[in-house]
Amino acid sequence: MKYIIFLAIISLAFSCISTRQAATPVAANTDTIPSLIKGDFADDYDIRYTLTDSLFTQYPQARYHILKWNTKEQYFVARNDTANPSEKGLYSRIDYMYFQNMEPWHWGFCLTVYNAPSDSLAEVQAIADRKNPRKGCNGYPFSRMKRR
Repeated sequence: MKYIIFLAIISLAFSCISTRQAATPVAANTDTIPSLIKGDFADDYDIRYTLTDSLFTQYPQARYHILKWNTKEQYFVARNDTANPSEKGLYSRIDYMYFQNMEPWHWGFCLTVYNAPSDSLAEVQAIADRKNPRKGCNGYPFSRMKRR
């Protein structure tokens, strides 16, 4: 009888360990900023930007706190700063793409979603059309970026 109780306790212990491991959340995408888009930039309209691993700033006062990078699909998800002029504290998906033979423009971005109530909704709500960079950003062109 003691042997059966011992086996039951061991079985229960292993069951708890397995359940606990399965319930551990999967780590968020740990991609980081590609070097080509990291730094200080200006767009077609001479608006200035700074992009780091954790913050996308559109000067003078819009900031987006980056929560997730997806370099394979070329986008990141961010929370809008609570001091932004609009969509304060909501979530954005910002798609980007690389340009070839368009110097000095090497990449562009699209604020694909800017007012989602959650990061997960921002991520799945819309996708920019990179095959058509002139109209692939919700009917508008991608903002072309050059280094400052």
